[in-house]
Amino acid sequence: MQTGRMLLRVAAYAIVVDDDQLLLTHWNDHGMSGWTLPGGGIDEGEDPAAAAVREVREESGYDVVIDDLLGIDSIVATRADGLEQHGLRIVYRAHVVGGELTDEEDGSTDEAAWIALRDVDTLDRVDLVDAGRRLAGLL
Repeated sequence: MQTGRMLLRVAAYAIVVDDDQLLLTHWNDHGMSGWTLPGGGIDEGEDPAAAAVREVREESGYDVVIDDLLGIDSIVATRADGLEQHGLRIVYRAHVVGGELTDEEDGSTDEAAWIALRDVDTLDRVDLVDAGRRLAGLL
């Protein structure tokens, strides 16, 4: 969606923790990359929680159930194409109920992995990871 000269992107993401590990996906799109939370853009008319479930499935192979809404993070950034974008990132806590760890093919992520919570700070990661960890009480 475009508002004036700034694009608006509303997306839904999930914090999925199992034991002492966090499910992350590796974003690799338009020459930019970094570890991120599984999730992504909400389709027109789609419920945000349903979008988070769909995106986790697409990016990691896992079926999840949403536990609760953790919060909304807001960011304004310049995209790779030079356009300003306002991102509203809805973050949920979720847990795995099925599926199998699988990397996304032909998408904006190229790998999914369980990362030990103690190792997340060592990763090349997008700011959403830390925003989500703060909302989840993991930081």
